[in-house]
Formats: sequence, C-alpha cells, structure tokens
Amino acid sequence: MNASDRPPLEEIPSFYRGYVEEAPEGDLIKTLRSASDRLWRTVSRIPTGHADHRYQPDKWSIKEVFQHVLDSERIFAYRALRFARMDETELPGFDENAYAVAAQVGHRDFHELLREHDALRWTTVELFRSFTPEMLARMGTANGTRISVRAIGWVIAGHAVHHMNVIEERYLDHGKA
Repeated sequence: MNASDRPPLEEIPSFYRGYVEEAPEGDLIKTLRSASDRLWRTVSRIPTGHADHRYQPDKWSIKEVFQHVLDSERIFAYRALRFARMDETELPGFDENAYAVAAQVGHRDFHELLREHDALRWTTVELFRSFTPEMLARMGTANGTRISVRAIGWVIAGHAVHHMNVIEERYLDHGKA
C-alpha cells in the first residue's frame, strides 16, 4: 500500500470514517485538490447574496458552514504536523458549535472566505506533500482517539466534501437559497 493511499480503518477513529469514505478517489494530494474543486462547484451554485441563508433558523448559515470547514482544516492540519513530528502530546478536541458562535462570520464577505479557503488548502497540500511515507504512517492521539497523519489528510478532504453535500442537499436542492 502506498503511504498516500486511502488509510485502512484501524488508522481512522470511527467518527471520522464517514468523511474518509466521502473523500474523492486518488492519492492524498490529488484527493485534497479534488475536494477543493468540489467546493468550488458548490460555490458556483450558491445564488448571489445568499451566503447568509440558513435552511432552518437554528442551523448554520452557508458562511458559517464555510468558516467551520476552514477552522476544522486548520485544526486537523495542526494535528497532522504535531504527529508527523513525533509529538506524543495528546491533543484536545474542539467544540465546533462554540467556534461557530465565536467566529462571528456574519461580518465577513463570502468572497473573503473563499480566498481564505484557497490559501489554506494550498498550505495544507504543501504540508502533506512535505511528509515522507514514514511521517504519513505516524499515529497520534487527538480527542481521545488514535489517528494516523495520513488519515487526517483524508479526513480534511472528506470533511469538506461532506459539508458541500450538506449545502447542496439542504440549502440549494430544495429551493431554499
């Protein structure tokens, strides 16, 4: 097995397996790029001026979903870096709902979020490209569970795809946006 191939289940905590399954096919670098392309296909379907739309009053807006994808990618990439560098420190989880409130994304222009995504994804791709096969296979503990560096990359890609699916299914496909 190539170190950048989709990881085996034993490297992925159960609550992340669905994200890995949603990630596009290919090696890890291609998969990260494909997930970014998928994000842009979704963006092209969002009507102008609808980035603050919520499909229900208690759900995140489209901008909040995008901010969540960005925040999560940063946290996952940080975990991957720590584990690739053989840092044995157990890392905490994070409360995505608290982050969404604290981000106060309502004041941000949607296009800023998209530019931020492109910059962040570029640095994520370069980070994972810098890892050797040995580094990709390293494991660490985050949020109380073991995960490989390679699996984190696949989670990043699949997590973005998952949320683009949610936007298309709940915000766009039902004529709500």
